[in-house]
Amino acid sequence: MSSTLAKIAEIEAEMARTQKNKATAHHLGLLKARLAKLRRELITPKGGGGGGPGEGFDVAKTGDARIGFVGFPSVGKSTLLSNLAGVYSEVAAYEFTTLTTVPGVIRYKGAKIQLLDLPGIIEGAKDGKGRGRQVIAVARTCNLILIVLDVLKPLGHKKIIENELEGFGLRLNSKPPNIGFKKKDKGGINLTATCPQSELDAETVKSILAEYKIHNADVTLRSDATADDLIDVVEGNRVYIPCIYVLNKIDQISIEELDIIYKVPHCVPISAHHRWNFDDLLEKIWDYLKLVRIALVWGLSVKHNPQKVGKDHTLEDEDVIQIVKK
Repeated sequence: MSSTLAKIAEIEAEMARTQKNKATAHHLGLLKARLAKLRRELITPKGGGGGGPGEGFDVAKTGDARIGFVGFPSVGKSTLLSNLAGVYSEVAAYEFTTLTTVPGVIRYKGAKIQLLDLPGIIEGAKDGKGRGRQVIAVARTCNLILIVLDVLKPLGHKKIIENELEGFGLRLNSKPPNIGFKKKDKGGINLTATCPQSELDAETVKSILAEYKIHNADVTLRSDATADDLIDVVEGNRVYIPCIYVLNKIDQISIEELDIIYKVPHCVPISAHHRWNFDDLLEKIWDYLKLVRIALVWGLSVKHNPQKVGKDHTLEDEDVIQIVKK
């Protein structure tokens, strides 16, 4: 494990030393591919050792959506979690007492939403300690990530947390790269680009794929893609999750500063302590979760009574249906 970490540190140092330009793009692409492979090793270690059930970060997924909270200590994450759960809580928030993490469950616009503290992500879960790995596994199942930041020093923390989450294969507020990738048995690497490429050329694509021992494949670049984009597609284990930046402690700044924060994309300013602006936060959560309300059916066409169904469900005679709307 430590040798993997040492290799990662070595590659990161080399990348930091390398100037970014046309001449080095090829070399940087290779380094990025090596880095991605090493990070995957940390998250999914070879063999069955380590991180057994005794590590204890396993949470049953309940309700309609799951939100993961990430933040440095002392930014008010736990205050926010307990106050949100306190205001909008479900009575049965503690049906999970057998598990180490007791998530809060809130009900909003008829949906049950699970709130989950994701501890230890920033304290270097990438070093592959058992619990860290399990936290990441849970983070990857979230429908939305909330990064809680202190409004007085948000940018440094934001960068560190984003880097950590990216390192675990999470992609925040982004769509999968528009790259077609198909392995073949023979025929070499066939590269097609439907638009001009500023970073990837045939040589870089070939060397990145060679790093994965792929020598025969069709690659179609449908947008101006980066080496990172290609690596994400080859790795194939990336999860694309919406993310909201919650800027806490707004009671400590001026109205003028607040106006500026409101213009930052994906941000919601709040005060966890005073419970200010929770309605805006919940509205944005609802918006980013993109939950669609559906019908509840009782009767012969469903296994459970009542059961949630989509619009394509076929009803039986005498079924009772309840439409849940905004």
